[in-house]
Amino acid sequence: MSSTLITHATLVFPGERTAPGSLLLSGGTIAAINPADTALPPHTRRIDAGGRRVTPGLIDLHTHGVGSWLYEQSPESLLAGLAFLGRFGTTSVLPTLYRVMTRPSLPHLEALSHALGSVRGVSVPGWHLEGPFLRLPGAGADTIPGDLGLLDEILAATHGRTRAMSISPDTPKILPVIERLVERGITPFITHTHASVEETERAIDAGAHHATHFYDVFPVPEVREPGVRPCGAVEAILADPRCRVDFICDGVHVEPVAVRAALAAKGPGGVVLITDSNIGAGMPDGIYPTTFGFPVKVSAGNAARVHAPDRPNHGGLAGSALTMDVGIANLHRWLRLPTEQVWALGTSSPAAVVGLERKGRLAPGADADVVLWNDDFTAHTTWVGGEVVWSSGSA
Repeated sequence: MSSTLITHATLVFPGERTAPGSLLLSGGTIAAINPADTALPPHTRRIDAGGRRVTPGLIDLHTHGVGSWLYEQSPESLLAGLAFLGRFGTTSVLPTLYRVMTRPSLPHLEALSHALGSVRGVSVPGWHLEGPFLRLPGAGADTIPGDLGLLDEILAATHGRTRAMSISPDTPKILPVIERLVERGITPFITHTHASVEETERAIDAGAHHATHFYDVFPVPEVREPGVRPCGAVEAILADPRCRVDFICDGVHVEPVAVRAALAAKGPGGVVLITDSNIGAGMPDGIYPTTFGFPVKVSAGNAARVHAPDRPNHGGLAGSALTMDVGIANLHRWLRLPTEQVWALGTSSPAAVVGLERKGRLAPGADADVVLWNDDFTAHTTWVGGEVVWSSGSA
């Protein structure tokens, strides 16, 4: 493998500090911070960062698609969409599936899982399966009771590539599912729920310690007595120090004040940026065809919307059009935190959720998944495993 020395950089150590320095990438890992010239491998390429930020690559734990590609549509769509992500500074991703986890669709899930071995341009630690053991359908996800037999069939179809599975605490027979996931080293995500405090606490005790697209498809409990504000899953999760949460940080799916409230409860290590992106993400303003039976309209700051005047849900949300670079830029605007703490929400914090010990940090021995950023939070150069997967121009 080639070696690259990034010099005159502002190095961002997520959650810790920023410092001027240089970074040596060699053999697929970060070989050294501020190495001496005498320690450089022969023929090391030098890149002058010109004082710009260098961070670990962004990690997206929840994304269904990007551009014109829906990951679960076909192996070809999966590979093409994932190859598109480096331009947004995303170096690791859990592609998220939500309609291929029933028995009739397991052959398709298996075909998608085989395709993961051909992914280029981004690291894929595994799948995030959004369902099928959910209580509320959200954007059409399957909602069925917990079923250990089906769970085992699903996991077998992914050939050990499942990293996370979303569940609802109020789904019937869900506790054995959570326990089985934990036994298999798979991270349960709480979502799509109107669970009570008690149901949520039981799920947390069983091992579900993360909530995904927090606040979205977490309905407010019904007020049963005037003057008494009810509590539910949101409050139970915020109150439990074992739990982390993630947000779609586009300013549409959730108010920025909710992110700030979670940070007050959890700190930067307990809050994560995701996109929950779909077809249309990363595209210029316009109307785009989809596989959903209707086009979507993408416009700046307004997510992706159903564009079908003859349909009842015309103008409704059709998923997120967010990319991780825009999300991290939004967080820098919304939060009164040091920049190294803001960057943690897209790097070290998601890595910790699913146990990616070699990602999300700048340290010798960590994977050489790093990004050199322009001042406007667009990626100048993205490396995955020490190899350039995106460059906006010569350094």
